[in-house]
Amino acid sequence: MRPLRNPVIQDAAAWLLSEWMRFCYATTRWTHENEHLAEEVWADGGGVLCAFWHSRLALAPVCWPMKRAQQVKGLVSLSADGEFFTKAVGRLGIPAVRGSSSNKDKAKQSKGGAQALRDGLKQLKIGGLAITPDGPRGPARQMAEGLPLMAKMSGAPVLFIGLSCKPAMRLNSWDKAVLPLPFGRGAIVWDKAWYPQGADLAEVAADWTARMNAVEARADAITGLERV
Repeated sequence: MRPLRNPVIQDAAAWLLSEWMRFCYATTRWTHENEHLAEEVWADGGGVLCAFWHSRLALAPVCWPMKRAQQVKGLVSLSADGEFFTKAVGRLGIPAVRGSSSNKDKAKQSKGGAQALRDGLKQLKIGGLAITPDGPRGPARQMAEGLPLMAKMSGAPVLFIGLSCKPAMRLNSWDKAVLPLPFGRGAIVWDKAWYPQGADLAEVAADWTARMNAVEARADAITGLERV
């Protein structure tokens, strides 16, 4: 049995991770670039899609100011790891929309993906929805069509968010996930887009992949974190 499938271990680990992230956020010197793009969205209120690569999940809560931005929920997979992350990030004020359509051979996953799409569109009528468009299994830094589809259906703007910190730990995971360490330097870089009217989903996904890679690469350049 994998440890994170044990509810007691899962709860304890989620508490430890959330407190560790909170400590690291507070002791990191953060640089913000193009934040005015996000400020415009926060001032307008309403729906917004917040996109960052899966490897930067542990940094995501720091980019969303709870006191002046609209409420945001995270789209998280139905896996045991997803449940663990839901609990950890939920402790930091970001509840989850659960579901993933990444594995179409499994009825539960397909059902979860359809439900997540419905719940995500419902959330976008009132607030933000955070998405990792290369998750939950990759390939890393390659966008599937889910994010462009939700932007097209909802009409909500998309914020591309590049997140970085140094020093950091790299996990031996498919995405080489970054975990923050305290007393370092961090960066948040923003870009913004709307779904182009009449555009092809695949073409938009390719363009948005490049833009997301650009903001993340810029954030890494600011902190000095090596890109892998």
